[in-house]
Amino acid sequence: MESKVSEGGLNVTLTIRLLMHGKEVGSIIGKKGETVKKMREESGARINISEGNCPERIVTITGPTDAIFKAFAMIAYKFEEDITNSMSNSTATSKPPVTLRLVVPASQCGSLIGKGGSKIKEIRESTGAQVQVAGDMLPNSTERAVTISGTPDAIIQCVKQICVVMLESPPKGATIPYRPKPASTPVIFAGGQAYTIQGQYAIPHPDQLTKLHQLAMQQTPFTPLGQTTPAFPGEKLPLHSSEEAQNLMGQSSGLDASPPASTHELTIPNDLCRP
Repeated sequence: MESKVSEGGLNVTLTIRLLMHGKEVGSIIGKKGETVKKMREESGARINISEGNCPERIVTITGPTDAIFKAFAMIAYKFEEDITNSMSNSTATSKPPVTLRLVVPASQCGSLIGKGGSKIKEIRESTGAQVQVAGDMLPNSTERAVTISGTPDAIIQCVKQICVVMLESPPKGATIPYRPKPASTPVIFAGGQAYTIQGQYAIPHPDQLTKLHQLAMQQTPFTPLGQTTPAFPGEKLPLHSSEEAQNLMGQSSGLDASPPASTHELTIPNDLCRP
């Protein structure tokens, strides 16, 4: 966090991180990026969205406090619009609340909760928003998720109070930021060729995986189902030939029980799939 003096007095610059699902991010970006462009221009805040093919993305909002509140207001009202649109095609009678997830350094969560939960109770009662602080830290980080839900107006008031707490209680020590993991990509082997599944299409996969699969199949003699083949010294396991091939590749997967299997499916992280 940094602060700078402007003509109007002390103007504090903040950075707030949000955790969003892919569908939520798509709504914020909009067609050809028009929605996020409008949010940036009208709020004056910097809005950055993390890259990567991940189920979750980090949306970082940076700017003076008034710009951050405007950006949050635009996001909250956009999500409410999405809920209203989805309800027009639904039989649901009660309107679900707008929900945002902040990512907050764990060292600041104690101040946000307050002694005996007094601060978080005060925020709930004064804003009308529901606030939940996750008990566990997000994987491989020192940050926790803080979930806020309610009407857009309640969420905006809640974010303002959370920002005040964060300014009064800066993070202690180094913060390891949460970085969502890439989604795993299904890989199918058929006819000696590897394919990745992208949407409804099977795309030929990099040569090294195809060669690895062929090598594994060549080195694996076919064993009738139900017999045992040594997998490691001193260990016997019932194996199907396709299972052995996948074990050689360091992967495991559900398999077709009818030999001989001609198609095998694996799930391999994206970062291993790049040529």
